[in-house]
Amino acid sequence: MNDRHGIGLTSQRARNRLVDQLRGMGINSEEVLDLIRNTPRHLFVDEALASRAYENNALPIGFGQTISQPYIVAAMTELLLTTGSVSRVLEIGAGCGYQTILLSKLAKQVFSIERIAALANRLRERLHELRVVNVRVRHGDGRLGWAIHGPFDAILIAAAAGVVPQPLLEQLAIGGRLVMPVGVPGEQTLTLIRRTEEGLSEEALQRVSFVPLIDGVG
Repeated sequence: MNDRHGIGLTSQRARNRLVDQLRGMGINSEEVLDLIRNTPRHLFVDEALASRAYENNALPIGFGQTISQPYIVAAMTELLLTTGSVSRVLEIGAGCGYQTILLSKLAKQVFSIERIAALANRLRERLHELRVVNVRVRHGDGRLGWAIHGPFDAILIAAAAGVVPQPLLEQLAIGGRLVMPVGVPGEQTLTLIRRTEEGLSEEALQRVSFVPLIDGVG
């Protein structure tokens, strides 16, 4: 992969500035902040947008999808990391793979589903180029999860739905957590669901804006 060196995009100063901004917005985990600092986000966006890679903004990646705002990526990652085990993680809506790479550095195993074939294939290539060996990618319907590899300690869904799909809840391990945006466009709330021996609990956290979780594959 072209690392795009020599055009100012890999500047540590730009990454440090982003990390300082995220810390000021309430991201407290130094482990998560170090991941943001050391992960080359410019490799996950189109070259025409690479100069904006270390801004705290979502950016288009094609196919009507976006790479999430760094703050949201950091917040969702921190939420899972600080509430329990992240040994075995299911990711729904991999997109360009930026969140996938962060999870791969925290988890023993990541199972990542992407409904758009071109993005899934691109992610497989990127993982190979970056020599990431603990991620399995599936082109499929994220609402169904990946039951054969469950149950999961953590499930991260980077797309919004009115309700959490039941198959995903069923694939949470005891002690597991699921984080996803819940609600209709314009009224989405980042939500944390925990599974205990007694059942499921749900906690609404903050307003967010995500693309919808769509049935089927593309």
